[in-house]
Amino acid sequence: MRSVLATLLVHADQVVPVSSLIRELWDEEPPVSCLTTLQTYILNLRKLLASATGMSGRQVASELLVTRSGGYLFRTAHGDLDVHRFHELVADGRRALSSGDDQAALCTLSSALQLWRGPALVDVVAGRILEGRRQQFEESRLVVLEYLVDTQLRLGMYREVLTELAALTADNPYHEGLHAQYMRALYLNGRRAQALELFQRLRVNLVNHLGLEPGPMAQELHRSILNAESIDAQGNLRRPTGDIVRMSSSGAVRVY
Repeated sequence: MRSVLATLLVHADQVVPVSSLIRELWDEEPPVSCLTTLQTYILNLRKLLASATGMSGRQVASELLVTRSGGYLFRTAHGDLDVHRFHELVADGRRALSSGDDQAALCTLSSALQLWRGPALVDVVAGRILEGRRQQFEESRLVVLEYLVDTQLRLGMYREVLTELAALTADNPYHEGLHAQYMRALYLNGRRAQALELFQRLRVNLVNHLGLEPGPMAQELHRSILNAESIDAQGNLRRPTGDIVRMSSSGAVRVY
């Protein structure tokens, strides 16, 4: 039942076809009783929603969890879902960055990330739809983290970002953007040798596991650090692109 609710919520205010719900629950091998079972899940969800909201069962069925031709629709009001608030705050943060207001961007992006309470959909058994959304949510979080760290570095918060970047690069060994930011932070803290070691670790991971060399951004930064060149965190930081190296069934791919 959690999977049904989660699938409806990640498609809030859209009709989710019955066929999609069945595929999410049972993949390609639904039982003969799948339609009856799904209807039972919907009925039980409506009862729970009625109890939680104080609405009658009829109100829930007509206003909240609504039957539509060929599927179901979960209606939400503005602010009901944290994921919607997250995207609103991120949009505000990016506008602040574009206008050069780094302090506002820092505040807004931090607020967006504070909405996270752990991995997305953590208590849900995910099928194809939910697993895809879970990955999208995590990739969005990483991109926002890049924007936040970029902002912190622009504001001279070199030491403040070190601990978080150490954890992020350990958890994302192929993420070039986060590694480049960590290299920059280390270098700006006078830890040049560690910055160079970090690049080598990134390169070994990419070459040995994915058959790829680091991209131009990481290589250019490596050369600058190797040559002990001056790096101006206020002017020379590149905006994060959300560049994440991922493994696919056909081999290594670079996603932009």
